[in-house]
Amino acid sequence: MALVAEDEHSIAFRDINPQAPVHVLVIPRAHVASLDTANDAEMLGRLSLMAAQIARAEGVSEKGYRTVMNTNSAAGQTVFHVHLHLLGGRSMHWPPG
Repeated sequence: MALVAEDEHSIAFRDINPQAPVHVLVIPRAHVASLDTANDAEMLGRLSLMAAQIARAEGVSEKGYRTVMNTNSAAGQTVFHVHLHLLGGRSMHWPPG
């Protein structure tokens, strides 16, 4: 796993099954199973700010990018450690899958 970014609170690395040219996972170092069980607004904000920083570094912020948190099984969460997906480098469609 090659790190894309890290700080004392969070780490970010490329998704092993990318759904866009830029697909990075941003995760907190502290374990939280899902957004549904999270209670730390500061931690969640740090994930979003790190994603924005990575989007700028990856050159996708100007055209646009998407951040996604899947919460629980029916939404597609398969790893039960909260994580934010940063997707960019292609046009995104609505509604998502």
